[in-house]
Amino acid sequence: MTPPDSGTVPRRGWSIAVVLTGVFVSSLDLFIVNIAFPDLARSFPTATLSDLSWVLSVYAITFAALLAPAGRWADQSGRKRAFLAGLALFTLASALCAAAPSLGWLVAARALQAVGGGLMLPSSLGLLLPLFPLERRGAAVGLWSAMGGAAAALGPPVGGLLVDAGWQWVFLVNLPVGVAGVLVGAWALREVREESRTSPDVLGALVLAVTVGALVAAIVQGETWGWTDGRVLGLGAAGLAGIALSAVRAVRHPAPVIEPAILRIRAVALANVATMLFFAGFGAMALGAVLFLTRIWQHSVLRAGLEMAPGPLMAAVCAIPGGLLATRYGNHLVGCAGSLLFAGGGLLWATATGADPAYAADFLPAGIIAGIGSGLALPCLSGAATLPLPPERFATGTAMVSMCRQIGLALGAAVVAALIGTRPDLAAFHASWYFMAACGLAGGVAMLGVRDTGPRLVPVAGAVAR
Repeated sequence: MTPPDSGTVPRRGWSIAVVLTGVFVSSLDLFIVNIAFPDLARSFPTATLSDLSWVLSVYAITFAALLAPAGRWADQSGRKRAFLAGLALFTLASALCAAAPSLGWLVAARALQAVGGGLMLPSSLGLLLPLFPLERRGAAVGLWSAMGGAAAALGPPVGGLLVDAGWQWVFLVNLPVGVAGVLVGAWALREVREESRTSPDVLGALVLAVTVGALVAAIVQGETWGWTDGRVLGLGAAGLAGIALSAVRAVRHPAPVIEPAILRIRAVALANVATMLFFAGFGAMALGAVLFLTRIWQHSVLRAGLEMAPGPLMAAVCAIPGGLLATRYGNHLVGCAGSLLFAGGGLLWATATGADPAYAADFLPAGIIAGIGSGLALPCLSGAATLPLPPERFATGTAMVSMCRQIGLALGAAVVAALIGTRPDLAAFHASWYFMAACGLAGGVAMLGVRDTGPRLVPVAGAVAR
């Protein structure tokens, strides 16, 4: 599996553009929908806050549940097929979201949108990395990470502008980009898949999807339903049972969804742990910042979105240099440094911000520091979790690290909701940012153990690129 030769440079350029566009659109949608939440409440006045929360929760739960099975399926059935199917489904679901006449319709369409995103994201990095020579794959990971950072930066302000015309526009904006991406991708992308005569573990994929979905649902709904509610406890118990059954399937099945050989690579295992820790802090930062600006400082949603943008923008700017630095100095050092900067931003917020608005003096510097740290850390987390794997396992590795990211985000948001939901005062926001800093520090410590960046052998039947 090698990059296209010089005669296909234009096609290679279009392939890179299509993959990155898909990553950008799926990431942008997440941040835009968060901004549209207040307008949704006005459009569905009879719905409770718990009912409305499912517009966000169902996406997170479904997306996280499908990542690992979808990544394994993409490696076996074809990454181009998985990516284009995911992009087409995501685009169709966006149209259904915009046309939703009721909240139930919207929630169902969001679940379908998450299925598309779950197919698209694992295969995206798996399609992108083979387009670059080995020595430039660190930069490729940085470029992939930069798309998420750019979407996070543009999401709040763009979402604020679109919501003024109606919440439907946060979904309609996906349609022209999605249609163009499918048409160009069908021509430009090269199919890459593993050739194996062993049938995939369908039961194991279903068990893993239900397991992750149950755990994320318990985290997401814990604050709303109550942590001792029977539904939350039942979901947690189902998740734990699913973990045990998934472990048994991984050992016994000849083609498991998650191969033990992959997890025995220290860099991959530690990178996934570090990703979950870091994104728990990231989730706390994202939710805590917008609630702080709108509740404590009483800023409008559009103003809060613009005030939050510099941090994610710095993350996007620093992601490609972060990938290049990781190639030279190692994912473990650059990733640790980025995580510590991110933690420093959280500490500065926790100690400097007060009840009186002081954006330029107190909020902005910490946001920029955390953004720079994120830009350095994100490509290192993704690179350490995928680059040690053989090319035929890139989609599987991307799915695993993306799943850890989603679980971390859900955990961070749940912690902030628990802290702020009981007492939405300044002390509660400071506590959430101390949590953010602790997660960044713990993620940085985990990254120090990531030193294995060379490709390792994982027993496979082979791969073919077409």
